[in-house]
Amino acid sequence: MAVTSNRARGRRARWLAQSLALVAIFSLGAVGAHADDKITVSITIKDHLFDPAELHAPPGQPIAIHVKNLNSIVSEFESDALHFEKIVPAGSEAVVYVRPQQPGRYNFYDDFHRDTQGFLVVP
Repeated sequence: MAVTSNRARGRRARWLAQSLALVAIFSLGAVGAHADDKITVSITIKDHLFDPAELHAPPGQPIAIHVKNLNSIVSEFESDALHFEKIVPAGSEAVVYVRPQQPGRYNFYDDFHRDTQGFLVVP
C-alpha cells in the first residue's frame, strides 16, 4: 500500500481548487456571453396606443422590451402568450424580459385598457 505524503495531498487539493475556479470562471463567461445576445426593442404607450404597434425580433434570442408610459395614468403592460405582466406608472419606464421565441405573432396589451393592443412579430 502506497503512503501519500502531506505535500502530495496539498498539491492535489490546490490543483483541484484551481481547476474548480477555472470551471467557474468559464461557466460565468458563457452565461455572460449569452446574456449579451439579447435583443433590445422599445415601445411607448401614449393616448392608450402603443408606438410602434408592432415590435420585431429574431427567433431564438432573449428579448428586452423597454416600455415608456407617456400617459397620465398607470398602465399594465401584459401578454398571456409571452408570459409577462408589468405595472408601468404614469411618466415612467420599465423593462420586460422575454424568453427566446419561435416564429409567430404574439399579442400584448394594456390590461387596464384592453383596447390598447400590439404585437411582437418573430419571423
